[in-house]
Amino acid sequence: MKAIICTKYGTPDVLELKDVAKPIPKNNEILIKVHAAVVGPADCAFRKGDPFIVKIIYGLRQPKYPIMGTEFAGEIEGIGKDVTLFKKGAEVIGLSPDKFGAHAEFMCLPESKAMVLKPKNMTFVDSVALCDGLPTAYTFLHVAAKIKKGDKILINGASGAVGSAAVQLAKYYGAEVTGVCSNANVDLVKSIGADYVIDYKKEDFTNNSKVYDIVFDAVGKSSFSECQNILSKNGTYLSTFPSLGIVFQMLLTSFSNGKKAKFVTAGLMQNKDNLNFLKKLAEEGQLKPLVDRVYSLEQTSEAHRYVDMGHKKGSVVIQL
Repeated sequence: MKAIICTKYGTPDVLELKDVAKPIPKNNEILIKVHAAVVGPADCAFRKGDPFIVKIIYGLRQPKYPIMGTEFAGEIEGIGKDVTLFKKGAEVIGLSPDKFGAHAEFMCLPESKAMVLKPKNMTFVDSVALCDGLPTAYTFLHVAAKIKKGDKILINGASGAVGSAAVQLAKYYGAEVTGVCSNANVDLVKSIGADYVIDYKKEDFTNNSKVYDIVFDAVGKSSFSECQNILSKNGTYLSTFPSLGIVFQMLLTSFSNGKKAKFVTAGLMQNKDNLNFLKKLAEEGQLKPLVDRVYSLEQTSEAHRYVDMGHKKGSVVIQL
C-alpha cells in the first residue's frame, strides 16, 4: 500500500510517499481502507518535533511512528476473529492519537478505540472534518471549562478547525460568543453563529472592555497573563498549545478560588461517547464542520505547507 512516511523531524520536505506492507489486523482489530484523513497544526507539530514535548512523547531523535495522521474516515475491509462491534463493509470515522497511521491507504486499530459509524448524511471528506476540531473543542469547553447557558465566551482563532467548532458548540450550549479572526473571515465566523466578531488586526482582544467567563485560545497565540483582565472573577482561560507557560499557570491557579488557566490533552481523551454525541448533532444539522482545502495523498507535503502558513479556515483534508 502507499503511505506518507516521516522518518526524521523537519520541514514538509521530510515527508515521503512510499510503498509499505499492508497491515494485518490482530484478533481484536479492524482493517480500515482510508478514504479521508486530516492535516492539522498537530500533524505539523509532530512532523517538526516542536514543541519539544512532542519529541519526549513520540521519539527524541526521530518519530516513533513514521506513518502520521490522527483523524480518519473509511471503510472496514477486514476484522479480527474477536471483533464484535463492527462488521466488514461498515463505514467508520475516528481518531488514532497514540499511534497515528491515517496518512496511508490502510490502517489497523483495536475496535475499542475512539471510532464510530460514519454519519449517514455526510461524505467521507466532511465526516473526517467532524473528527478534527469538534472533539478538541468539545473536550476543552464541556469537560475543562464546563460551559453552560448564559456564559460569555471569547474564542481566538474562530475560523480554524478547533475555533469554528468551538463557536458552534458554544452556541449549542447557549453561550454568548465573541469570535476573534482576521477581517477576511468575519462573515464566515458570523455565519456559524458568533454574536460578535473582533478583527485581531484592528483590535487587541486582550484589551477588550468586555469581560468573559471563558477565553478559549484555539491557536495558542496568547497567554493567561495577557487575558486575565478580560476574565470574569471565576473565569477560565483555555489554550490548545502545550507550552511550559500554560502548565505553570495551571499549577499556580489550581490553588486559588478565582481565575483558572487550563490545558488538556484533548486528543488522548477522545472516546466513542464523545464521537457519537458529535455525530448525532451533525446528523441533526446542529453542527457543520468546515473544510478549507482537499489534497490527494501524493500532495500531503503541500497540505503541510499550507497548514504551516497558519491561515486555514476549518479543516484541511487528504482524500484517498
